[in-house]
Amino acid sequence: MSSLAPVAAVPVELESEIRRLKAEKNAVLLAHYYQEAEIQDLADFVGDSLDLSKTAQKTKAEIILFAGVRFMAETAKILNPTRKVLVPDMAAGCSLEDSCPPDAFRTFRDAHPGAVSITYINCSARVKALSDIICTSSNAEKIVRSIPPEQEILFAPDRHLGAWLEKRTGRSMVLWPGTCIVHEQFSEKELVRLKVRHPRAKVAAHPECPEAILKHADHVGSTKSMLRYVTETDAPEFLVATEPGILHQMEKAAPGKTFIPLPTDTCACNLCPFMKKNTVEKVYLALRDERPEIVIPEDVRAAAERSLDRMLELS
Repeated sequence: MSSLAPVAAVPVELESEIRRLKAEKNAVLLAHYYQEAEIQDLADFVGDSLDLSKTAQKTKAEIILFAGVRFMAETAKILNPTRKVLVPDMAAGCSLEDSCPPDAFRTFRDAHPGAVSITYINCSARVKALSDIICTSSNAEKIVRSIPPEQEILFAPDRHLGAWLEKRTGRSMVLWPGTCIVHEQFSEKELVRLKVRHPRAKVAAHPECPEAILKHADHVGSTKSMLRYVTETDAPEFLVATEPGILHQMEKAAPGKTFIPLPTDTCACNLCPFMKKNTVEKVYLALRDERPEIVIPEDVRAAAERSLDRMLELS
């Protein structure tokens, strides 16, 4: 159980229409862990961004509807160029993507000739196209360790993930100064208070969190890694330092345990405002109208695919 509000019931007629349209149009609905619970329950697959895009490759769906944020749907299009890729709301962006405009990133790269650019997957297709290797929070450490020690590394756009990788690997990197607005706002003060109130609780944190949060964590890892940790670890309670949408899957996987989302000092900033732009109604409209559609110029898509392929080779 958790302190989140109960899952809202989707109107029967809306749910049936979504299922009908999926079947009629040979569409697959993908939902990220951070989506509202009712969207997760309607999805064909729930997971993190890259796994969902790779899962879509294995289906025969002609339409991919990605309930997540825009860069995730772009990744699905990069890996599935012949499919139509839709999003419920094109305005569902990402603070990390916004922090790293392609032109500024190109200037950053040009200032470090000879450096290898490892770029976190939370970025636009155009930034992926300008990068050498893409990484996820699951494989970033392995990719950093694969780079020869004499090679300069540029890491973008998340400085907290970059700092965590520096600590884990001992490699110094040139870090882009971006952050995730959700993980950036978590409160160390509130975390310590919760640890006092729940002395048996373990802390699971995403590496996009600042060091002030990560130093208290019993486990640091990707969303999939966190889900596996709370399922397999013998503890009755968990303090969860990531977007609380994932608690829905945690409760499904470990129904006898208690999951407590980490708050901020002042607001409900632990809810991603971009992820929450998507609604069940927008999922229905996207399927009905087959828009908004993700369109990427082929030269950009092909270059971005190369950096993703390089990641898969190394990880």
